[in-house]
Amino acid sequence: MKQALIILLVFTAGQSLAQGEWSMQQCMQYAVEHNHEVKRAELELDNYKASKTGAIGRFLPSVDASIGAQYNFGRAIDPETNGYTDVSTFYNGYSLYASLPVFDGFSRIHALKAAGASTLMGRASLRQKQDQTALNVLQAYTNVAYYEGLVKMADEKVQETELLLKQIRLLEEVGRKSAADVAQVESQKAEADYELTRQQNLYASAMLELKKTMAFPMQDTLLLSVRNVRTLSPSGTNSESATYGLGLVQELNPELQAAQYQVQASKHEWHQARAAFYPSLSLSAGLNTTYYHTLHSDVGESFSNQFNNNMGEYVGATLSIPLFNRLQTITSIRKAKNNYRIAQETYKQKQLELEKLSREAWQDWQGYLKQTVQMVEKVEADSIAYQLTKRQFEEGLSTAIDLRTTSAQLLNSKATLLQCQLMAMVKEQLVRYYNGETIWTE
Repeated sequence: MKQALIILLVFTAGQSLAQGEWSMQQCMQYAVEHNHEVKRAELELDNYKASKTGAIGRFLPSVDASIGAQYNFGRAIDPETNGYTDVSTFYNGYSLYASLPVFDGFSRIHALKAAGASTLMGRASLRQKQDQTALNVLQAYTNVAYYEGLVKMADEKVQETELLLKQIRLLEEVGRKSAADVAQVESQKAEADYELTRQQNLYASAMLELKKTMAFPMQDTLLLSVRNVRTLSPSGTNSESATYGLGLVQELNPELQAAQYQVQASKHEWHQARAAFYPSLSLSAGLNTTYYHTLHSDVGESFSNQFNNNMGEYVGATLSIPLFNRLQTITSIRKAKNNYRIAQETYKQKQLELEKLSREAWQDWQGYLKQTVQMVEKVEADSIAYQLTKRQFEEGLSTAIDLRTTSAQLLNSKATLLQCQLMAMVKEQLVRYYNGETIWTE
């Protein structure tokens, strides 16, 4: 009963530990939600939305109300007689004013279109920040996976050299090995211990870099399910990669979309600047009334009578024709046109750059897949060579130097194989990103 309880506790602890492990997708999603650059991009997008709301509001009439009070003492104008008086008076005025622009050279229309394009650019920029953050986490995660694999290899090497050292010492006791052979194996044991310590330090540094990229609290423990990292099978080289069409950049790529929307916004801003050459027409209407009272006097109409009797209404139209504003309009148009051309050149440059990076990522992906196939064969061959050399060393047919050389060659082959598998996964995600896919959601 006690043994069964212990087994149950161990199993439960293992399950809770597994549930607390973070997969690569979970790390990406956490980083996207907590990364500071992503949050800044979200706030910038909200500013673009606010600008679009303001552009819509320019089509609505503006309404203003004002209330004024004035205390006059000494020589002043009497509102009732329009003559001068030297008594103290109190004057109160009320007005309600509305204005509606009718024509402004289509400036408001272009401002709205520019704000709409800027909003779309903000959304594309936000997704670009999210994808870039996910790619950074992907790189940091694979570094952790790589160094964890190296730590395991180094630990296996330490255990193997410990066992070999025990065997050599027994063979020395029976006279089949010399002290020099024992010293050589002890040197290999010390080198394996050093390599294990070095890889553990590199693993710890990679974990800190991952936490920083994720905006994860440094003092908290981050358990990763690195063993579940998907490495690509070399068998999918031809069929799966062909669907990407040699990595050609698609219009869904957020970087290219942001540049394209910038072109549209700059174009409408240019047309908006040109609208300053056109005359503008606006309509206005309003109400106003006043109240007047001579202080220290009981004579005078009541506030309600004056408020109604002094009420006035007006309707007006204003036509403004631009004549000369010290070349400010020409300067603004010239700058806006140059900004439009700059945005066009930036878009073309970004298109070429992304296509080059996409093709490069696709070629690297294919190369790592092929290298993975080759390294699998090399690891098998190096493993056989190491086992044969080890047996020959035990039988006295090879030296410790030969054993050390084949052991280092096998360890290097395993590390290179792990690197090729992880880099193939990274390059595949890059190809997906350059083709406009979202890589940080399952």
